[in-house]
Amino acid sequence: MSSAASSSSSASPVPPEDDVCSVCHDRFRIPCQANCSHWFCGECIIRVWNHGAAVQPCKCPICRRLINLLVPANVSEDQNDDPQLQRVLGEIQHYNHIFGGAPRSLTQRLQDLPFFMRRLFRELMDPQRTLPLVFRARMILMVALSAVYVLSPVDILPESVLGLFGFFDDFLILVIVFLHLAAVYRSLLLYRHGGHLD
Repeated sequence: MSSAASSSSSASPVPPEDDVCSVCHDRFRIPCQANCSHWFCGECIIRVWNHGAAVQPCKCPICRRLINLLVPANVSEDQNDDPQLQRVLGEIQHYNHIFGGAPRSLTQRLQDLPFFMRRLFRELMDPQRTLPLVFRARMILMVALSAVYVLSPVDILPESVLGLFGFFDDFLILVIVFLHLAAVYRSLLLYRHGGHLD
């Protein structure tokens, strides 16, 4: 029942109003979005993890992908003193600390790419949120350099000689750039939400 898409304009997404947690089938309490884009109550998804093996990340109850990052929705100022909220956020921080820096396969990185790129784009478009200057500069430089390579007539595999196969190197450069941007943005999310990469 949980939606794979979040609300369209918010940089810190919130679950759709008409959606419910797929674990408890109730309205979201302390909503968290997993790296597969599905939403759960923070306490519910931690309970799913505690029910299984504690040494490995839990699988999404909807799509069965491994969850290696939980991003809680922003909490309002008046909720900051709630002890239950602090406990759940602490457990999410602990989960992210354990599994956020774990090595991931190329397949997992490619599956996570749409999630991180959507969030990054939302954050770039929201004037209320600002990404660190170093990250913005790095992103602009990478996008500019990849655009120059893709648009340049000089290629490793020239299109004029190889036809459509010549576009393979351009596609590969774009995938590498997007994977790098997603990895850097992921580490920024981990830093913001209590996990860190060792």
